[in-house]
Amino acid sequence: MRYSKLFVAGAAALALGGCFTLPAGPAGPQGATGDTGATGYTGATGNTGATGYTGATGYTGATGSTGATGDTGATGYTGATGSTGARGTTTGDTVVIVPAR
Repeated sequence: MRYSKLFVAGAAALALGGCFTLPAGPAGPQGATGDTGATGYTGATGNTGATGYTGATGYTGATGSTGATGDTGATGYTGATGSTGARGTTTGDTVVIVPAR
């Protein structure tokens, strides 16, 4: 019976223990930060290729000659001047005189 009394007392303690809560304690210390790994090496820079040469400049061709200037044709004669027709009377209107060709 001795065990049964202890068992009942333990069960009662567990049942009542769930009813009582205590505030949380202070936070523990923070853990140490781990080491950072070593930085790797950077590869060497490659060489730049050589610059190519520029080709030669071509020559300009010769300038052609200007052709000869042609002669001017002979000037024709002016025809004889014709006579003017008779005049009419003036009526106050505008009169237009057209010379004969």
